[in-house]
Amino acid sequence: MRPSSDAYWRQTKRLTLALLLLWIALTFVMNWFARELNDLTFLDFPLGFYMDAQGLLLIYLAIIWYYNRRMRKLDAKYGIEDK
Repeated sequence: MRPSSDAYWRQTKRLTLALLLLWIALTFVMNWFARELNDLTFLDFPLGFYMDAQGLLLIYLAIIWYYNRRMRKLDAKYGIEDK
């Protein structure tokens, strides 16, 4: 079980790091370019304001959903399913 355990943790760390970097990049980009995004509107709100107030929260929820989905598949693949 040692090689599969190492592979499991390697894939888990890779997934976590990738999604963490995505989270950081999205947060940074949306806040850094908020003034430029405010030139566009979405539902009669400036896009920069909308993305900071609502859009990023939805994106964060999507990241959490994706992480949960991928981890369940990894757990099933390596036989670490919850009972």
